[in-house]
Amino acid sequence: MPRLTLSYCPASARPETLALLALDARLAGIVRSASEPMLAQIRLAWWRDLFQNPVEGWPEGEPLLASLACWKPRINALAKLVDGWEAITDEGALSVPAMDHLASSRGDAFATLASLLGAEADCKNAARMGRNWAFADLVSRLSNAEERNAALGVARQLDWAPVRLSRKMRPLVILHGLAARNIRRGGGFDTFSPVDLLLALRLGLLGR
Repeated sequence: MPRLTLSYCPASARPETLALLALDARLAGIVRSASEPMLAQIRLAWWRDLFQNPVEGWPEGEPLLASLACWKPRINALAKLVDGWEAITDEGALSVPAMDHLASSRGDAFATLASLLGAEADCKNAARMGRNWAFADLVSRLSNAEERNAALGVARQLDWAPVRLSRKMRPLVILHGLAARNIRRGGGFDTFSPVDLLLALRLGLLGR
């Protein structure tokens, strides 16, 4: 679905948006594939340290790093996204505070994206909408029924009021609209129906 959202992103905003979504997917993959929490934490620490150093000193030959260079003015903010993913790597049951930490960090990343793209007026709503989408995404990712129900319970209590954002933030509008529909139906992004695709088309074209 993120790939579909990018088709409605203006060319001027696409590099920064694609870089953020690609990084988020890479961090999610680290957490999902690690056989032990410590291994995930070590790999995430590498990314956190990277974002605390100048872009000019980054290793060469990594396509994702090359794409993230456009985030140079706000690169330090990406370390908080790493922190959010690390919050759910602890052993034992996933707590609601850990879920909220991750969701909030992903929402803040969208707010930073809005700022980076010059859409300062969208920052507050981008943070809320990004956090909402992140909770819906968690609902679809969690295999443990108790954890999934906890995430769904929080998601249902969130403010899902749609807000028109600048066209540069159109991918987030689509993600948020689809997330709202699926949470109302009691699920996350497990499957997409023809109605979901029509909704994505409407949001992509009209922004509402």
